[in-house]
Amino acid sequence: QVQLVESGGGLVQPGGSLRLSCAASGFTLDRYDVGWFRQVPGKGREGVACVSKSDGITYYADSVKGRFSIARDSAKNTVDLQMNSLKPEDTAVYTCAAEGTHVFSTIQQMCVRAMNGYDYWGQGTQVTVAS
Repeated sequence: QVQLVESGGGLVQPGGSLRLSCAASGFTLDRYDVGWFRQVPGKGREGVACVSKSDGITYYADSVKGRFSIARDSAKNTVDLQMNSLKPEDTAVYTCAAEGTHVFSTIQQMCVRAMNGYDYWGQGTQVTVAS
């Protein structure tokens, strides 16, 4: 079955860390641009981190820059999101997406556009930051 599955969400105290994993089955994630997005009820989807398939260049939203890190694990066919110094405002459903058809001029575009039409979307994992 071709799909993306996220894992690693949960409840963490402010200042804590979590590591999310986006695992692909049925296709090779290295051949796709991959992004992590988050959404809270009543707000639009926000692209927090994206990584390019061609050169590994990364993009981070200003809200997470310096705290989050996106990285590929080719052996596991995953793209992970390390989240440090978590804040209550990081609380959201985090979802990963993979795009292999559209050519972005910069990987920032994948995060900023956050289009529903990307090739694959996962189901999402809840991250709650609270004391």
